[in-house]
Amino acid sequence: MLKKSKSLILKLITALALSFSFVTALETTNNNSCTQTVQAAKMSKAERAAKKWIAMRESGGNYYARNGVCYGKYQLNIAYLNGDYSKKNQERTADRYVYGRYGSWVNAKNFWLAHHWY
Repeated sequence: MLKKSKSLILKLITALALSFSFVTALETTNNNSCTQTVQAAKMSKAERAAKKWIAMRESGGNYYARNGVCYGKYQLNIAYLNGDYSKKNQERTADRYVYGRYGSWVNAKNFWLAHHWY
């Protein structure tokens, strides 16, 4: 009986630990997404201008533009969009891509000017 109780307690502790680690991972993911969204919402005038400039060069500002495996306003690889081609997801994904790779839209524009892609 004591052995069964210890086993049950051990299973409960393990289940609680797994639940806690899942919630922590989920909160971390949500916080990172929110940070990037807020960062994009607080863009300076120069950032907004650079973002618009890239969109015009890549697709003429067309959310439905397609060139091989690239799609949308920012000509993102379709794999980055995970099957969601909505305007909202294109904006969010483009911001994540640019902030992750270049740190800013201004830096991405400068890279584009030097290489004719970003």
